[in-house]
Amino acid sequence: QVQLVESGGGLVQPGGSLRLSCVASGRTFSIYDMVWYRQAPGVQRELVATVTVGGTTNYADSVKGRFTISRDNSKDTLYLQMNSLKPEDTAVYFCNVYPFTILNYWGQGTQVTVSS
Repeated sequence: QVQLVESGGGLVQPGGSLRLSCVASGRTFSIYDMVWYRQAPGVQRELVATVTVGGTTNYADSVKGRFTISRDNSKDTLYLQMNSLKPEDTAVYFCNVYPFTILNYWGQGTQVTVSS
């Protein structure tokens, strides 16, 4: 059974940092491109960052230069290092494979709140 478990969110002040983790199980995830999405209240889910099987990364313009996506295939774990956080980064963050239709599954996500 596929499982994606996100963690590492929390409340942080503007300018602060957080590191999100996503532990995947139930399938061999090293063969998939992996992504982080986020969803703020009343807003459509947004693709934040992508890391390919080969390690190539891409970012939404809104997070470029501040966020870093990485993966550890030996641990089936995906990471998102978030620096210089802004209030507009507040959202629930989800990991998934790309495209997410491969799994047709979403984890619970992890809440990130950036506020003073």
